[in-house]
Amino acid sequence: MLRGLATVSFWADDLPAARAWYADLLALEPYFERSGPDGSPAYYEFRLGDHQDELGLIDRRFAPPGAADRPGGAIVYWHVDDVTAAFDRLLAAGAAVHDPPRERGHGFVTASVVDPFGNVLGVMTNPHHVQTHGLAK
Repeated sequence: MLRGLATVSFWADDLPAARAWYADLLALEPYFERSGPDGSPAYYEFRLGDHQDELGLIDRRFAPPGAADRPGGAIVYWHVDDVTAAFDRLLAAGAAVHDPPRERGHGFVTASVVDPFGNVLGVMTNPHHVQTHGLAK
């Protein structure tokens, strides 16, 4: 039934600021963008990582009722080679601590932050990801 990650959607009240923050953090520009009915920015999409997974930034005015009013919900963890370094970089970029780096056993380490727009962003060292995708650590 679930065949893989399609798009992770983050909401932002100030979409141009979110675009700039993520473009700087990721050192890449969105590959796709769309304006809303009024012509203002509505959606930006980045492709990331080994399988070009999609991170979409959406103007909060298009969020379902009650969605994204505060950090919460599912946490998507993006694989990184060094959780502590990624966590520190996120904090230096203006994110706030959600859950500090934690050893989970067997080489798994997780951490999460709240970005400046109220979204929870998780990072993880995942040995299974490295092994499955034949990545050198």
